[in-house]
Amino acid sequence: MNVDLHQLFAHAAAEGARHRATVADRPVQPSADRAALAAAFGGPLPARRTDPTRVVDELIVAARSGLMGTVGPRFFGFVIGGASAAATAADLLAAGWDQCAYNEVLSPAAAAAERAAGGWAKHLLGVPESASVGFVTGAQAANTVGLAVGRQRVLADVGWDVARDGLFGAPRIAIVASEERHATIDRAARLLGFGTGSIEPVAATPQGAIDVDRLRIALESVGSRPVIVCLQAGNVNTGACDDLRTATTMAHEHGAYVHVDGAFGLWAAASPRTAHLVDGVELADSWGTDAHKWLNVPYDCGLAFCADADLHAATMSYAAAYLTGSGAESDHVLGDLTPESSRRARGFAVWAALRELGTEGVAELVERSCALALRMAQRLAVGGATVHNDVVLNQVLVSIGDPSRTDAIVDAVRRDGTCWVGATTWHGQRLIRVSVSNATTSEHDIDISADAILRAAGAVSPADVQQNPSPS
Repeated sequence: MNVDLHQLFAHAAAEGARHRATVADRPVQPSADRAALAAAFGGPLPARRTDPTRVVDELIVAARSGLMGTVGPRFFGFVIGGASAAATAADLLAAGWDQCAYNEVLSPAAAAAERAAGGWAKHLLGVPESASVGFVTGAQAANTVGLAVGRQRVLADVGWDVARDGLFGAPRIAIVASEERHATIDRAARLLGFGTGSIEPVAATPQGAIDVDRLRIALESVGSRPVIVCLQAGNVNTGACDDLRTATTMAHEHGAYVHVDGAFGLWAAASPRTAHLVDGVELADSWGTDAHKWLNVPYDCGLAFCADADLHAATMSYAAAYLTGSGAESDHVLGDLTPESSRRARGFAVWAALRELGTEGVAELVERSCALALRMAQRLAVGGATVHNDVVLNQVLVSIGDPSRTDAIVDAVRRDGTCWVGATTWHGQRLIRVSVSNATTSEHDIDISADAILRAAGAVSPADVQQNPSPS
């Protein structure tokens, strides 16, 4: 079947651009329900081939009523940043070029883009220049890589080769982490064979940062066990950052390996106004972050950094006869730093996003998001809401009246369509969680969204609360 690729790709790109240009004018919450979407996408698989242009048209029609406005300026859930113009265009090129970013042999351009973008990211985030960078799917993969490298290091320190002998019979590792750690740490512990029972939780401060005095007690209590300490840059609820300098120094004095989960908060280092929140970040042994959050790169893209590049590669790499001679002459194969070999060229979009913004643009993006989050908190407070966190980054936790009303209010906000917010449980209370991380969000977007939240709260009745009970 002959296909006019120029026409087909232009048609798909035009639809993507139309969606992007009009997303702010439509309700953020999609209108179609699950059954309608299943019907739109369902039916028997055709026996014969279908013209690609018709396939694209059918996809557009089927998906249109079910697309969430995550790329728009008033989506405030899950710390999702909308993809920037240059990063989106670069991602379209990446799909068209269809490069496998395992190594220089498969794609010299993809490898060069990753090395350049990784270097820029290290500079912005305060990570040592000598650290390695693996382009992974997101913070879950980045945290898993960091803990895997830590596992290799702390067991080698006590004479155990985990790569050869596995964990059966190995000294039991203690993962020391805040009680307010992100759930990706627990999942990484399960995936890597530690088990969640290996996690030694440390009490947090009232704002959600790890309590360094309790950390000292926890490190002393684990005795001679190998230890990995997981710290956090950006509490998922409050935005609070751990005292990285004090905690990392303390952990290293105990002989522990330190990993920093900085899914979004690590980007605080890129702004002179917020860099103090991650002071000491350079002292850690590994770091994980997302590009598809604050940097506004298309999904899925995360970055896994490791201070010991050789250990990083030794932990994640594998060998096969058909790969012999396919690596770089002077540096680690990029595929040695990630869990996957067959992976798309994520570096093009990261390179484009950083090239478009520059150091000043990234700093301004971080600063503006923080300022807009504070504006949201202040607008809601004036309207009668209670703000439960110190708004130090881009996270806002609020309740309006009794917290038992939260889920009903959130449901009403989403149905209103002006904006989309999440809900969370923090300190035993159900709270509205607002995350500001989209580069296109304006003060006007904040103001009309705050008004919509307050309006929705005013419309919630006791019956609504009973129909939407808070989870225990």
